[in-house]
Amino acid sequence: MRIVTWNINGIRTFRGDIKNIIDSLDADIICVQETKVTRDLLEERTAIVEGYNSYFSYSRGRSGYSGVATYCKDSATPFAAEEGLSGLLTNHEEAVGCYGDQAEFCAEELQLLDNEGRALITQHRIMCQDKQKTLTVINVYCPRADPDKPERKQFKLQFYKLLQCRAEAILKDGSHVIVLGDVNTSHRPLDHCDPSNPDDFDENPGRKWLNGFLLGVKQEEERNEEEPAKESDENVPSHGGKFVDTFRYFHPTRSNAFTCWSTLTGARQTNYGTRIDYVFADLGLVNEQFTAADIMPEVEGSDHCPVWGQLSCSVLSSPKPPFLCTRYLPEFAGKQQKLSRFLVKVEQKSSMSEQSNAIPSSQEEEERRENLNPVSISNKKRLPASDSPVPKGKKTKKVKTSAKPQGSLLSFFKPKVANVIPSTEATVGQCEKTLNLNDDASLQSSQKTSTASQDVSSITRSKPADAEFVFDGSAQLSTSGTAGEFEKQMKTKHLTSQLSVRPSSASSGASLGFWKSVLRGPPPPPSCKAHGEPCVLRTVKKDGPNMGKQFFVCARPQGHASNPDARCNFFAWVEKGM
Repeated sequence: MRIVTWNINGIRTFRGDIKNIIDSLDADIICVQETKVTRDLLEERTAIVEGYNSYFSYSRGRSGYSGVATYCKDSATPFAAEEGLSGLLTNHEEAVGCYGDQAEFCAEELQLLDNEGRALITQHRIMCQDKQKTLTVINVYCPRADPDKPERKQFKLQFYKLLQCRAEAILKDGSHVIVLGDVNTSHRPLDHCDPSNPDDFDENPGRKWLNGFLLGVKQEEERNEEEPAKESDENVPSHGGKFVDTFRYFHPTRSNAFTCWSTLTGARQTNYGTRIDYVFADLGLVNEQFTAADIMPEVEGSDHCPVWGQLSCSVLSSPKPPFLCTRYLPEFAGKQQKLSRFLVKVEQKSSMSEQSNAIPSSQEEEERRENLNPVSISNKKRLPASDSPVPKGKKTKKVKTSAKPQGSLLSFFKPKVANVIPSTEATVGQCEKTLNLNDDASLQSSQKTSTASQDVSSITRSKPADAEFVFDGSAQLSTSGTAGEFEKQMKTKHLTSQLSVRPSSASSGASLGFWKSVLRGPPPPPSCKAHGEPCVLRTVKKDGPNMGKQFFVCARPQGHASNPDARCNFFAWVEKGM
């Protein structure tokens, strides 16, 4: 029997046939993490794979976030499957059970811990030395401790405690247990590309939890790495854990064995990463059935690589997949769904309560509220348009109210009426035709004003008497005469003011300089001092005083300082005006 775990960083990013990808892993049970898919976005080609039965756990509060899935060959079909660790997401008889003592968790905490879709449990029957036993596989995607969000550090530790509580309860019930997936913590300095001070390294809360969860082993450097550790080799527990890191069981001293690399810095090229993906198993199963365990850094497609374990026992297939299997979902089972499935009862709330819930105090509070009550959040989009009941069997007809009556069909074919103020081109042409403007002509104010005012009287309205206009500097308007003549002069004045608005060469030059300053493009990259190669431009995206600022760094991938092929320490801020 072979089992594989892999953080795939988005199941919808898989190109080609997903069956080919799964087949290439050559395993009976394949556990993937960070699927980033919710049930409404789950495609049939992903959910139903020929030769396999699959099980998914989704995030209840956020789309495109978290999520785990387990693919089992039809020859390794489980007899029980369950979503989550707390048991709150289980509403069927074919559950795994054995939840342990959850007294230290309140109901709200348990709901939050399971609503992100981070755990999936399948239970199998295996044949070991002609004796049938039970094997429980817990597929987990443990939270990441965001340094900018202290509450997420506590959330991660609470998830660890719940995971340990459930795993040990199932083990105590008599089943063998395998816990595998992305644990998001490197255990020992040997599992990190650049560990900090050993004292500070061990003080990490996640590593402290791993020390209590795992069975410690006293290692001897002279032991052959290819020989699996045995109890005679002083596999003596140094603390009270009940599970074993299978990779370190077979490779206790191997260095540079990493499973995760930063894609932003290209660290995979220099193998500058961490080992945070594991296959843990109880000591009895490791000693009796495990024959090998290793990582697969050659498999690309994600920022993580797969990790596998090999067992000598064989897995027995259940005649029927458990209720949680995706092939039973109505959207994939080929069954017509009832209309009542899409209709959800919405409770009307007062406007005051809606206003109080409309603006959460923080983004984390909004995520917390969505995780606690995901159904009510999704129902906000389904509010009825009207509270009045509609008689059964009758169709309602919407009446479109409008202040203007509906026009006849001929009204759509009438020519459009020109605007009151003509365009610049039309005004220029008509003014030249009316005023007979020539480059070398001298305009007589009394004659030209009278002529122009007669032609434009139907085109534009006069401006107030206190407005100032310029008639190209070549004609002057007389303020003497009757009010009618003065009005005509003002109309001509308004028309010619539109003709005089032409960009000068000075203004166009200033405009060109402005757009060059705005759209100047990125500054030319400098060369790093160590390699003499052009640098790459980066932008600070972390909140703080340097948010949005740009800087240059070496273009080579990140790596250890002793690696000459890795990125050098060149750094330069982009100065303003470059």
